[in-house]
Amino acid sequence: MLLLRRFYCSSQRIGHIAKSHKPGDSLSIQGWIKNIRRLKNNTFLDVDDGSTSRRFQVVVPRNAETQSLTAGSVISAVGQIQVAPNGNFELHADRVESLAEGHLQDGYPFTPKQKHAPEYVREHLHLRSRVDYVAAQLRVRHKAQKAIHDYMDELDFVQINTPLLTTNDCEGAGEVFRVQPDSEKLLKQMARPKVPPEESYFDSKVFLSVSGQLHLEAMTYGLGRTYCLAPVFRAENSKSPLHLAEFYMFEAELAHLDKLEKLARFIEQMLKSITNRLLETSSEDLHFCQRNASASSDLPWLKVPWKIMSYDEALSVLLANKESLKTPISLDEGFSKDQELFLVSHCGTPVFVVEWPTKQKPFYMKISRTNPERVHALDLLMPAVGELCGGSLRESDAATLSAHPQLPKDLAWYVELRKYGGIPTGGFGMGFERYLQLLTGVKNIRDVIPFPRYPHSCKM
Repeated sequence: MLLLRRFYCSSQRIGHIAKSHKPGDSLSIQGWIKNIRRLKNNTFLDVDDGSTSRRFQVVVPRNAETQSLTAGSVISAVGQIQVAPNGNFELHADRVESLAEGHLQDGYPFTPKQKHAPEYVREHLHLRSRVDYVAAQLRVRHKAQKAIHDYMDELDFVQINTPLLTTNDCEGAGEVFRVQPDSEKLLKQMARPKVPPEESYFDSKVFLSVSGQLHLEAMTYGLGRTYCLAPVFRAENSKSPLHLAEFYMFEAELAHLDKLEKLARFIEQMLKSITNRLLETSSEDLHFCQRNASASSDLPWLKVPWKIMSYDEALSVLLANKESLKTPISLDEGFSKDQELFLVSHCGTPVFVVEWPTKQKPFYMKISRTNPERVHALDLLMPAVGELCGGSLRESDAATLSAHPQLPKDLAWYVELRKYGGIPTGGFGMGFERYLQLLTGVKNIRDVIPFPRYPHSCKM
């Protein structure tokens, strides 16, 4: 074990070399050869170990031993750090060992020097982490998750692992996936009187979660501030570049929250803070993703206060400019993406649309006591992606909640939360992949998640 640990520690991750080494230092690296250039006396290897979007050059003598190295092969190289003519560090290797052959001529789908379209790369999910811009996106994704966890921990939020199996459809839209054992034999073994055979495992219908919100609320009544970052599932027949059947949702609940404006300002401060942290920790990868997506590296919304406007104000703006819109305005449904982006452009900043029509929002949102036709809800609209966050004050009165016509029949426990020391609460949910699209400029949401699931596609 000691020998293994020493060997592991002696090999440096390429992304850390510039931060922790100086010219003349000796070190060892391991990685894949991305490209080879052979000159008269030396061979130059571009080596990648998945830790950085910047290629690292290894210089080795051109001889019979190094002549057999090929692109795609995995090597271990030992040598000294030097400064290349372009100012970057490079490794002048004394010893190179081939650890595995690349076999790129045997059906490997990606040509080292060619830039492949995202649609093509997506056809090879098991190999696409080796594509530079996909690897950069996944590193940004990791750092974004860490930034969220660090930020929420500093504010004394408690992370809750909300269940993926649930008996409720939180949003009430019916976009749920049913869950039951695949084995008919097992279902027959577990059969009980008056229980449908397909429900015999749990004695009720069970679904994949569409949101962790209701479970978070239960925890918030005892813990005060909670959040989760977990997968959720939506059975929508949509192949939009902004929709997935399985995606990650960042959700938070705050106790003693009685003003919608406080929730809006919390969301604004949170998003600006975690984004600034990402710019500190992952600027190289972030800018690499933006360049690859032909997107601007400027994020002007970090430097300005965000606007709050009522639904009625937003609707008036849209009606006054309906000739400029691509989609018709509906008074029974929310705004389309086209309309959301128009509002962002009109305001010149991200915009919180607040105080929504009661009939457009779910049962758990707090109804205005002065205007029952409105609920204390908000949608955050951002450039490029449209709606990023949705949130509300939660209905804290048990009687009002019980009387709601859309209250699901199996949520007596949810009403009971208000009975035993009910408090005003509020919260929001943010599609994590949409946030990554907002940062990186990536057009299709399927390219910011490792294994995208969407209608007619669930590979691996």
